[in-house]
Amino acid sequence: MPVDTSSLSGHGQTVCVTGAAGFIASWLVKLLLERGYTVRGTMRNPDDPKNAHLRELEGASERLSLWKVDLEDFQSVREAIMGCDGVFHTASPVTDDPEQMVDPAVNGAKNVIIAAAEAKVRRVVFTSSIGAVYMDPNRSPDAVVDESCWSDLEFCKNTKNWYCYGKAVAEQAAWDEAKERGVDLVVVNPVLVLGPLLQPTVNASTVHILKYLTGSAKTYANSVQAYVDVKDVALAHILVYETPSASGRYLCAESVLHRGEVVEILAKFFPEYPIPTKCSDEKNPWKKPYKFTNQKLKDLGLEFTPVKQCLYETVKSLQEKGHLPLPKQQEDSIKIQS
Repeated sequence: MPVDTSSLSGHGQTVCVTGAAGFIASWLVKLLLERGYTVRGTMRNPDDPKNAHLRELEGASERLSLWKVDLEDFQSVREAIMGCDGVFHTASPVTDDPEQMVDPAVNGAKNVIIAAAEAKVRRVVFTSSIGAVYMDPNRSPDAVVDESCWSDLEFCKNTKNWYCYGKAVAEQAAWDEAKERGVDLVVVNPVLVLGPLLQPTVNASTVHILKYLTGSAKTYANSVQAYVDVKDVALAHILVYETPSASGRYLCAESVLHRGEVVEILAKFFPEYPIPTKCSDEKNPWKKPYKFTNQKLKDLGLEFTPVKQCLYETVKSLQEKGHLPLPKQQEDSIKIQS
């Protein structure tokens, strides 16, 4: 029996989510369906078994359709967006190969904005990245990273950081195109995203944690990283879509940790795994975390999941999905119970 969604915020609204099978996008689709939205998810191949988890979401049989879309093919983008009230553009290549990263990211962003303008959608929410924000060698270590910061494109080029370069130029292209065509655009800039997986495959950000548990990383780097929970990122997208006054960019981060702190937290929760205890750089003092503000999202009512809880849930999810062997004593207790 279909759920009565008439009292939910998304009732009667159709939205398009690009790259719907991705880590963030899968959670976004799940939360949108729970709120009563009708969702069109785009992907390269809807029949690929790795997209099956979307069809199993609550409400999917009534209100989710999967569309075969190539973001560089304007016609296919236009067909998916025509008739939608809103668009969440989450699809993006994740690679350090400049040819696969930059042009597809920029062309995809432009095509989505142009199609959204033609379809007269209410708002486009664009998933950018901290990579478009904080790569700037000239920023003082005491400066607070906020929505006004942009990555230095020349620095990204010179250090061959094509992911951050691609994210920055794609976001800039989206802003330029939206301004020119009168599209209401809001951008979410997440940091490294962790948390439970809905999709069966491991994604780039989860591998970052997995390597510390499998023994493939013998040491940890002397570096810092900002983290945020995937459920918070998905909810941030919905909050900026549903709040009429939302505008501009929204930095989506919970906390900045040194890699040494990450392995400490993992070792406390999961002492049975071969988690590294040595830093690869023992000469220099630990790098200091950068300062940032997430006040804009807090003002919209977002309550961030603490990073410790997020790390714990990430590992539990990796165990459940079979990407991480269960520790021996757990396996024994499962055998006894069964």
